[in-house]
Parts: sequence; C-alpha cells; structure tokens
Amino acid sequence: MEPHAPLPRRARWTATGALYLLLVLLWLADWESLQPLTGYPHTAADFVALAAAPLFAALLLAPHRWLSVRRRAAIAAAASWAVTLALVALPVRSAAGTWGLPETAALLGLLLGTARRAAPARAAVVLCVALGTAVVAAPLRLRHYGDLVNYAFVLTLAVGAALGLGCYLRALDARRARAVAAVRQGERLELARDLHDFVAHHVTGIVVQAQAARTIRETAPERVDTMLLGIERAGLETLDSMRRLVRVLREEEGRGVRPGELYAALAELAADFARRGGPDVTVRIDAAARRARLAPEVETSVQRAVQEALTNVRRHAPAAATVTVRAALRGGQLTVEVHNGPAAERTAAPAGGRGGFGLVGLRERAEAVGGALTAGPTPEGGWQLTASFPVLDPGPGAGPDTEGGMARSDP
Repeated sequence: MEPHAPLPRRARWTATGALYLLLVLLWLADWESLQPLTGYPHTAADFVALAAAPLFAALLLAPHRWLSVRRRAAIAAAASWAVTLALVALPVRSAAGTWGLPETAALLGLLLGTARRAAPARAAVVLCVALGTAVVAAPLRLRHYGDLVNYAFVLTLAVGAALGLGCYLRALDARRARAVAAVRQGERLELARDLHDFVAHHVTGIVVQAQAARTIRETAPERVDTMLLGIERAGLETLDSMRRLVRVLREEEGRGVRPGELYAALAELAADFARRGGPDVTVRIDAAARRARLAPEVETSVQRAVQEALTNVRRHAPAAATVTVRAALRGGQLTVEVHNGPAAERTAAPAGGRGGFGLVGLRERAEAVGGALTAGPTPEGGWQLTASFPVLDPGPGAGPDTEGGMARSDP
C-alpha cells in the first residue's frame, strides 16, 4: 500500500456524499437565519455568505487533479479574507445570525488537508495560518459583536482540532512513506542478489563452452558453430539479466527458486499452505505456461508473488472456502492469479502485521523484471492478486490462452 493510497470507490462516494449533505444543511441553516429578521431591512451584505458558499464547497470537493492542495487553500483563504475585510470596511454589515457556516466548514476541511499534504513545510505553515485566521475572523462580518468572544473561542478550538488532526495524519503519512521506501529498497537489494547469482551462473556456462570450443576446434570443427550459438544465447540472457540488476548486493543468502523448478515449487507452496492449517489450494497451470521459458529472476519473482498471496490468505481469510492459483500464457506474458473466495467469518488482522508492505515489495520486484502486479477485492467479497511477467520464449505451439490444456495439482 502506498502513502495517500486512494480509498475504494464506494468509500470515496460515501465520504463525498456526506460532505455535500453537510454543506447543504449548513447552507439551509444560513438561509433560515435570515427569515426572522424583521427589525432590519435586508441588504446585499446579508446574502454574501450564501452566495460565496458554493465557491468554498467547490474548492473543498473538487478533484485533486484539478487543483493542488496549495492552490485551493490559497484561493479559499484569499476569498474568505476578501469577504471579511470588505464587509468590515463597508458601513453596512450583515444582520444575519451567522457569518457563513458552509464557508467555515469548508475552510476547516481545507485546513486539515493543507496541514496533512501541502509541501514544502514552510508553505504549509503560511497557508495554515491564513486559513486559520480566516476562520476565526469570519464573525467580524456580523452587525452585532455581542457574542464575538464566544464565537472566536469556539472557532479557535475548531481550528486547533483541524490543525492537530492534520499534523497527526501528516506524521503518519511520513512514517508510512519511510516504511514503504525501506521495503522497496530491501526488495531491490534482494532482487539484485538473485540476479547476481543468475548472471554468475550464465557467465560460468559461457566460459565452460568457450573452453570446450577451443578444445574441439581441431578434432570436431563442425560442432564449433553449435557451441558458439550456445555462447551467444547465454551472453544475451546474461545481458538481459544485467540490465535488471539494481543497487548493491545484500549480504544474507537469497531464498529464490532454482531455475526450471518453478511449478514444482508452486505445488510445494500450496501443499505446505494446506499442511499449516490453511484451506486446500487448487493449482492450475496452463500447458502453454509450462512450455514457456522464463528468466531465472522471473521464476523467483513468480514464486515470491504466490508465497506472499498465500500468506495474506492465511492472515486475513483463513476461513476462505476456496483458494486457487492459476498460471496462464496471455498476450505473450505469463499471468499468475491467486484468488480466494470470501471468508466464512470476518477475521481481524493480527497485531504486528506487515500492514500491506509485502505487496509494495512484490510490485517493486515485478516492475524490476519487466512485469506488473495488482491486488484488490473481488465482487463476491474475496481477494485476487494478479501478476504478469515477460517470457524469454513462449515455447512450441504457443497461441491464445484457452481454458483447455490445464494441468491441475491439488495438495
């Protein structure tokens, strides 16, 4: 999971709808505050807050891709101060019972968002001061100052609460970003070690074949071309692996799968998962996927993806009715899916868990070898991890993926 990871679509729509409803109710409250006014004639100043409310609502609720947090905070603070100073300077002020409740709510929301996300920190401080003082100064628009001290006290508490919550969330985001960066770096180093081992294996093979070619050059010259082709192929694969080499090598031993034993390793993972008390796992391997030739680092990445997915099933859905691991060749890439059905009962995440950082490392590893990885809930309430990886050679007879020709392994 990433810092500032977007909420699920349903949660976003629910939160946005709740904010819309709150702002509409506050706008209606402002409108109702004008109705009992019989001792004063209505002036344009009475309707300024009502007219300005849609602007502040738009600044709060507009998609972030339209305006950055800094820009919307600056516009909101400037607009609020402009209205306040204009009404204070004019001889006619608002006789309404409120100074603009929707505007205040929107400013507090923007204050929270600015304290949490605005960068750099110096700009965030300036914008927070501008927004906070705009909120506290808004009651100056009223014609009577009798309750000004009470209003200022309540609004100051509201500003402090929004600012404190925003700073707290900012600290959480920063800590989470550091944790994600550490996971990514660790995964890069682990992948670098794996790649180093594979490259060393290829280079050793090249040296051996070159020595053999020199030995048989005089006795069997017709075999030299074949050996040179093997050297060329090994060299190209080595270069391909070298391009994926990242950073430096970590000191501890790697735990990757041995080249050529990927699907046996997946079956063993499924069997071990069931032995440890998890639900039975159905492993389905497309016949075309078995024929495809993968780079060694890709095989290790596939194994790690399946291992992490099964670990997440054990942690979050141990009562899942079905767990399926499927590998198929699609569009010239190996697609691996790990799907679990909905759990029979809701299971709380164990304390001290990794908090989703395992998927961050897996995504980094998949991208480093030229693949991609996604994970998310399914419509029926389960969870699915989908990863795609490049193949060196699709193998003989490779074609569009079909449901037939599947090899099944049930632990």
